Amino acid sequence: MILRIVRWGMAASAIALSGVALAQTVPEQFVVSGKAAEKIQDFTTINLATAERLADVCEKAAATEGVQISIMVLDNDGNQVYMDRMDGQGYLNIVTADMKARTALLGREPSKNRMNRVIEDPTQELQQIQLGFFANSGGLPIVVNKQLIGAVGVGGSAPHPPVWSDEICAHKALVEVIGPSVPPLAEDLPPRQNPNPGSAPVPRFVATTPPKTSLPAEFVVGSKGAGNVFDGNQISLGAAKKIARVCRDWAASKGGTMSLYILDNAGEFVHMERMDGQVYTNIRTALLKAQTALKTRQPTSINAAQLKNNPGGIPRSTAFFNLFTNSGGIPIVVDGQMIGAVGVGGGAGGGDENCAMEGLKAAFGEHVTLPVYPR
Repeated sequence: MILRIVRWGMAASAIALSGVALAQTVPEQFVVSGKAAEKIQDFTTINLATAERLADVCEKAAATEGVQISIMVLDNDGNQVYMDRMDGQGYLNIVTADMKARTALLGREPSKNRMNRVIEDPTQELQQIQLGFFANSGGLPIVVNKQLIGAVGVGGSAPHPPVWSDEICAHKALVEVIGPSVPPLAEDLPPRQNPNPGSAPVPRFVATTPPKTSLPAEFVVGSKGAGNVFDGNQISLGAAKKIARVCRDWAASKGGTMSLYILDNAGEFVHMERMDGQVYTNIRTALLKAQTALKTRQPTSINAAQLKNNPGGIPRSTAFFNLFTNSGGIPIVVDGQMIGAVGVGGGAGGGDENCAMEGLKAAFGEHVTLPVYPR
């Protein structure tokens, strides 16, 4: 028995050492490292800097092609690390970016591989769906030195291979950020033709008058993008990213970290980021705060205070209406018009709500409505 214990201990040590060796094969510039990695007990998960660079490269490539995309970067546990929705993207564009990334992460292969299998054999699609896979191209695993560190998914643009597609956008970003070790893309198979196509007329649905807004152009989605979503009062990606950058810098200046979500008026993702060292609960609460602020059209700190001052009735309404009462969620109201909501979680070094407020003030100045506390 003693011999077995010793052998087991040696084997466990070998496994631990091999894990350390594996972690060390990933250059630190790509993954969470140092104290932040110790906190999450993972030295092999993609860091915020790498995720942000991937999004920036893909968005610049999309802009060059004259198209808009949505991009989602996940870590190797499936947590959302970074997300952008370019102006004019709608629900399907946004949600498919996440679905493609998750398909690449779960399958450890490009999501197009599953799409090609379904093209070659349509009977496979049901099983793919039952297993939670989205058989569409645009999702790629992020692998560095044979170590999976996350996944990226891109949605929202019409494919024109070999010149352009969501997958090509993601691949361009990976090659530029990770390097030439990124494998080439698989063949694009032509879609299977329907042998019995229908002849039902397909209606057009285009507004004759573009949506209007009274807000400064830099604050909201405008022009063609606003026409795509029939809404002239959605927060722009540029404004959302400014909120996030200022909140991120503010949290870092306080020695803290944060997770942040910014939603549009329809509750869809506009921008998301998770600073290194944040765990699932930090990420999840940031989203819940943003969603609650959007639904209630008031800061989550109001219900948080009411729950402490007079809990009667608050738990009931919170549960029935699926609200989250922790401070850190604020509706984004500019010149009296709500254009989205922000939620911050994780402490942010000096308070989640304070972090959100710093970002809002930097982005909108005196135009924005902020929580005011009695003195």
